[in-house]
Amino acid sequence: MTDIPSDILVRAREQVLERGVGLDETDVLEILRLPDDRIADALQLAHEVRMRWCGPEVEVEGIVSLKTGGCPEDCHFCSQSGLFSSPVRAVWLDIPSLVEAARQTAATGATEFCIVAAVRGPDARLMTQMREGVKAIKEAVDINVAASLGMLSQEQVDELVEMGVHRYNHNLETCRTYFPNVVTTHSWEERWGTLKMVRDSGMEVCCGGILGLGETVEQRAEFAVQLAELDPHEVPLNFLNPRPGTPLEDQPVLDPKDALRAIAAFRLAMPRTIIRYAGGREITLGDLGTRDGLLGGVNAVIVGNYLTTLGRPATQDLELLAELKMPVKALSATL
Repeated sequence: MTDIPSDILVRAREQVLERGVGLDETDVLEILRLPDDRIADALQLAHEVRMRWCGPEVEVEGIVSLKTGGCPEDCHFCSQSGLFSSPVRAVWLDIPSLVEAARQTAATGATEFCIVAAVRGPDARLMTQMREGVKAIKEAVDINVAASLGMLSQEQVDELVEMGVHRYNHNLETCRTYFPNVVTTHSWEERWGTLKMVRDSGMEVCCGGILGLGETVEQRAEFAVQLAELDPHEVPLNFLNPRPGTPLEDQPVLDPKDALRAIAAFRLAMPRTIIRYAGGREITLGDLGTRDGLLGGVNAVIVGNYLTTLGRPATQDLELLAELKMPVKALSATL
């Protein structure tokens, strides 16, 4: 008889690696509860799953904030909320600066450039700025344009499609049962509604969240399968980097072993999905952990800085990918 940790990995190998069927919530929870001496085995299996169902290529993306700070929502992890004492204040980026940021992103080899705004949802001014910005970027830079503008109406979804935005990011942030502990100014269901409209429009759906918000391991498993149900094209995995002045400023950083368990578990729940390293990986995992994740199921990275926190220099990530012999996905492969 094999022990219980071996059993879940054996089952996962047959179900996920061989058949391409993601784990259910019960099995994801078993992965998240694996003892420390089994984490490497789980990461190895997750890497095999990634290689079989996604291939060796890594998608590289840069992000820039079109409108920073002054957000009316109370997401407890976010220093861009206008309701907290955190230091970020409202700033708008002009179109030439937006185009230059896209140029710099493309120069790193990235194929994806995401325009982000700290808002509940876009108003007429922001939609006009987006229309002008996307047009200017497409005329100047050979790169895919994505957007993250909060909750949308159907009319706004249609406008973004018309502009040529090919992917929309709207994170659920955490599982449905824990969401009210993190955000009170809107609901999980409102976010889900936007995501359904985006998916139905034909735009690619980018939806993930933040681990280490205070959720239980059971809620982490719940979150993984809720994302799998949505079937997004991409899942950005963030790890909480506690921001001064926010309600979660004293939340401890997630244990790196728990972060690695989660990377493996999310890959085994979503074998065909792009799983992207996003914010907080540097403080949570460091250089060694970043390498472990890329060899444990992650197949995309955000390079450079995040919206309000610093990341590693893009060159470090690109050098690591070259060392691991993981080719950066060409732009033509993402169109």
